[in-house]
Amino acid sequence: MSLRFGSGIALVLFLLQATTALAHKPSDSYLTLRTTTTNLVGEWHLALRDLEDAVGLDANDDGVITWNELRAKEPAIAAYALARLHFSNGNHPGQVCLTDLLVDNHSDGAYAVLRFKVAGLGRPAALNINYQALFDIDPSHRGLLRVESDGLSRLAVFAPETSTQQIDLAKPARATALIAFIQEGIWHIWSGYDHMLFLIALLLPGVMRRASEGWEPLTAAGPALGNVLKIVTAFTVAHSITLSLAALGMVHLAARFVESAIAASVVLAAFNNLVPLFAERGWMVAFGFGLVHGFGFANALRDLGLQHGQLAVTLLGFNVGVELGQLLIVAVFLPVAFGLRHLLFYRRFVLRFGSAAILTVAASWFAERVLDFKVLPF
Repeated sequence: MSLRFGSGIALVLFLLQATTALAHKPSDSYLTLRTTTTNLVGEWHLALRDLEDAVGLDANDDGVITWNELRAKEPAIAAYALARLHFSNGNHPGQVCLTDLLVDNHSDGAYAVLRFKVAGLGRPAALNINYQALFDIDPSHRGLLRVESDGLSRLAVFAPETSTQQIDLAKPARATALIAFIQEGIWHIWSGYDHMLFLIALLLPGVMRRASEGWEPLTAAGPALGNVLKIVTAFTVAHSITLSLAALGMVHLAARFVESAIAASVVLAAFNNLVPLFAERGWMVAFGFGLVHGFGFANALRDLGLQHGQLAVTLLGFNVGVELGQLLIVAVFLPVAFGLRHLLFYRRFVLRFGSAAILTVAASWFAERVLDFKVLPF
């Protein structure tokens, strides 16, 4: 019994850790490079909210960053950014010079656009890039890179553990891009905690069945595994459909609406564990709301401005990564939940308390996203 109780505590801690994580779109920047006959030119999109944390943009602390405030901070922005982005051709470093500062809107808000050129590299066969921006402020930050040269595109992702990338300019290296976006799909499901909480809310009753007196444990592992596989498969199919449609530009929904709907889906999934709304149709709930979650995943790809050929690689890699990320959650959750399903501790504490905790956090997210205010520190 003590071993089971210890496993139960570990499962509860896993749920509580998930409910205290960031729910907004992870911090991303978008770096595009293009070779010319004499040098390298680039455009780097950095979120104003990230630059506010890095150098402080809001001079009067009124919560609004104006164009004048951004312009006044241009030297500080350039000093911060260009000190954290380095290029070389393997033998000689490039000299980076800022040429313009603009503003653009992405799915999650306003971004500063830093245009620059890199001299001293000629036309290298390979380009070495070292990226260190914002990792010390937010380790979850990602820099999404696209390099255009001679009609070919190369994609890569900067993270704390992959802050240096070597780009072969002689070939598109699709395999490298595929692996990078598989990793990003895994990371996105783990850092997109509203997606993860939705999945956990659906998995919590996966080892149980509803009876007239409430939840009862399943007697065998087969039905429990079947329940979980139906839920995960339905969620995967649904989000893959809308992710592909949205990333291809065939369907578009406002980011604020999508994020609010995702929060609402988490609320309903958790509430269904406390008060039956959808009977034992968890896979149908996963599919229906998975369609909405797909639009949220698409926001992580659309801002890259990829061409359709590039989208095929990134969509495949990202979808595979999301699926692997979900299976990792299942691999951790299901054995422990199945082992605890007979205990009153699981039914009363893990299932009900876990669902109530998820519902509370998700309801707060929903209110914040609909009414555009911030109360929770996460």
